[in-house]
Amino acid sequence: MKALLDTHTFLWAIANDPKLSRRAQQLFIGPSDLSFSVASIWEIVTKSQTGRLDLPKPVGPYVVKKLAENRIGVLPLGLDHVLRLESLSLHHRDPFDRILIAQSLEEGLPLVTADPLFDRYPIQVIW
Repeated sequence: MKALLDTHTFLWAIANDPKLSRRAQQLFIGPSDLSFSVASIWEIVTKSQTGRLDLPKPVGPYVVKKLAENRIGVLPLGLDHVLRLESLSLHHRDPFDRILIAQSLEEGLPLVTADPLFDRYPIQVIW
């Protein structure tokens, strides 16, 4: 199954956090084509630098290593994704989450997230 991972989904998966749903766990175990947005990597680096996220340093190479270990591809941020933001309702104010919603819509990918605000958008949510 193809799917786009929300930032927390990836972080919970690599930490074996019990907050990760059983359905999300299965995506990491079974044959899946998972993608992780470059915007989520940006979010992780930013939160790590500001002390809001504690991960091994340097965080960039650590994230790249974990992506490779879990066979997760990186979804680049494109102009079409950014332009899609203009048509999104403002249910969600977090810019990182909004770009993931735009990418989900533009790429036709379900989004793996525990965030209930994502349900307000016309995307397929997996949790």
